[in-house]
Amino acid sequence: MTAKEYLNQARHLDALINCRLREIDYWRDLSSSVSGTRFDGMPHSPNRPTDAPFVRCLEKIDEIQRSVEEKVAYLIRLRDEINARIDMLDNHEEQVLLRYRYIDGFTWEEIESMMNVSERTAFRIHGNALAHFPVPD
Repeated sequence: MTAKEYLNQARHLDALINCRLREIDYWRDLSSSVSGTRFDGMPHSPNRPTDAPFVRCLEKIDEIQRSVEEKVAYLIRLRDEINARIDMLDNHEEQVLLRYRYIDGFTWEEIESMMNVSERTAFRIHGNALAHFPVPD
């Protein structure tokens, strides 16, 4: 695994967590809009589930929440590990740039502005940082 692939793991995992949280919102909205069971004397199939329709939505929410909790716990450990590895770099600019990019998720334009460097300089620092970054085995 390259340094860039390793560092991008946290960003990708964070994006995945946010997608799953939006999915929870979808199921919550759906659960509140699902109509209840009809009790108007209409015949029903004995094979038809007897649970109210919103129960499946609540089960799905619970399933996704457990998955998100696992992913968040892993993301915390991964970010701690990435931060510790960034601390191993000797160059302060390289440390700052990697944190801005891979921990804070800033764009290149934001990084250039915060570090007061040109695009070319930011990319040079980034390249050097990746070359020096201690990727775990």
